[in-house]
Amino acid sequence: MPRGNEKLQQWVCEALKANDGKASIVEICKHIWSNHELDLKNDEQLFYTWQYQMRWAGQQLVKKNLIKKTKLGIKAEWVLLG
Repeated sequence: MPRGNEKLQQWVCEALKANDGKASIVEICKHIWSNHELDLKNDEQLFYTWQYQMRWAGQQLVKKNLIKKTKLGIKAEWVLLG
């Protein structure tokens, strides 16, 4: 299984796919928690930092042109490309 940032990048993409290719950060966090709670609890270091690190993972996905960030009014979303 991928570690740290790679794992979170994968989970962000999974969350976006599960939400028809776009989701807010809160929706992504809810999806990750619902589907990976045990993984997070079993990785003590990641457990305390995963929401912060998930945002960095999203930034890496933007740099790789795999997702883009959009803003509709006050609501920001990440959108899966391709």
